[in-house]
Amino acid sequence: MVQGFRALARVTICAFAAALVLVAPVAFAQAPPQIETTMRNMLAAVQAKSLRDFVAAGDASLKAGMTQRMLDGMSVELAPRLNQGYTATFLGTLNQEGYTVYLWKLAFKDGKPQQRRSSRYPQSS
Repeated sequence: MVQGFRALARVTICAFAAALVLVAPVAFAQAPPQIETTMRNMLAAVQAKSLRDFVAAGDASLKAGMTQRMLDGMSVELAPRLNQGYTATFLGTLNQEGYTVYLWKLAFKDGKPQQRRSSRYPQSS
């Protein structure tokens, strides 16, 4: 019985080590410069509450689905923190419903943790 647990522990440790090796290259990945520019432009648009600038690089569905009210909701929460400074770290990509999703982590210079909300932003009406 003890040997079975030891074997399971070794398999678990090896699987964890293999997962780290597979994840490690993602941690050092860099976003394409055009994508990073788009992300920074969108954050600047959040700060400025500019819907036109926020959706500028988006497709028709983003332009149709994003409202000024939604952007204002994001701006109230994020703009003060963005204005104090932040560091953006590219985490990687996902393929989701036919789209490539670029994942970023924002670390705000104010040192406060990101607040969790039950509903992210106001829905369009």
